[in-house]
Amino acid sequence: MALVYPHKLDLALTPTPFQLLGRATAKWGRGHRLWVKRDDLTGCTLSGNKVRKLEFIAAHAIDTGCDTLITCGGLQSNHCRATALAGAQLGLKVHLLLRGAEPAEWEGNFLLDHLAGAEVSCYPKKQYVAEIGQLFEQWQAHYAAAGRKALAIPTGGSDGIGVWGYIAACEELQSDFAAAAIESAHIVTATGSGGTQAGLTLGAALHDLPATVWGVNVCDDEQYFLDKIASDAGQWRERYPGVPGVDVAPRVLDGHVGPGYAVATPEIFELIADLAALEGLVLDPVYTGKAFAGMLKELADGRFEGVRDIVFIHTGGVFGVFPQRAGFQPGL
Repeated sequence: MALVYPHKLDLALTPTPFQLLGRATAKWGRGHRLWVKRDDLTGCTLSGNKVRKLEFIAAHAIDTGCDTLITCGGLQSNHCRATALAGAQLGLKVHLLLRGAEPAEWEGNFLLDHLAGAEVSCYPKKQYVAEIGQLFEQWQAHYAAAGRKALAIPTGGSDGIGVWGYIAACEELQSDFAAAAIESAHIVTATGSGGTQAGLTLGAALHDLPATVWGVNVCDDEQYFLDKIASDAGQWRERYPGVPGVDVAPRVLDGHVGPGYAVATPEIFELIADLAALEGLVLDPVYTGKAFAGMLKELADGRFEGVRDIVFIHTGGVFGVFPQRAGFQPGL
């Protein structure tokens, strides 16, 4: 059965580059070749993996008569920043429900949220965790009373609509693999809300991509992501009953969260600096820095033996470097 995609908007600059990290391979590869899929280059300010998801989510919003997008995340959420900028491009109002007290100084993604004209509501972590479902309902009702229609988008755009973004990306990877003569590979991505990993896992199966997809979790634990990816895939099948049947077998590289979500160790900051100087490739302390470090640790432990090529999905997040700049400064 042929795969029929739903309507999407052209927000991302695709296909993104697929690059061999030659010097990183020499330093860390241990006989493997290290590649990067540059999804940090899906746009300028509207960059990162979230844009691929938003192409389908925003199209769904417009097709169903929505004029407002409501979504949620941390104060420095890449997804919220991308949603704010996508909404500005499309003429849609965006309202962000953010976890944490409003910072005294606007910087990074939080600053870009405001520059893009988004409505921003900050909630203490305890309230956010306990009431986020009610907050979505409250604000949807608020906009309905004002004659507007708001779409509630979950954390990270990770749901049965958003997974289409990385199902489609696997078609690009097919072409990338062919051009690089890659016959089999391991694909590694940071996983925080689960949607990118769910899309890659589904996409690899749907497009017969000769690759095993791994997520390095940057929060929660392995079981959480096994359940979340299964849930996203199930919602995708329910929403689009005509899609081909494929098995989903998510794989998680657990144990690399460190002290906690968005908290990086000195070793992570050092790795980010090393890779930037070595390859001109900038990772972030929240997602890609931890995922790349986890990939290298698993590689050193022999996880990927028998397969030569390892592909790292660079999901973006450069604006998250600046609020954590102290980690890169000696003595701070």
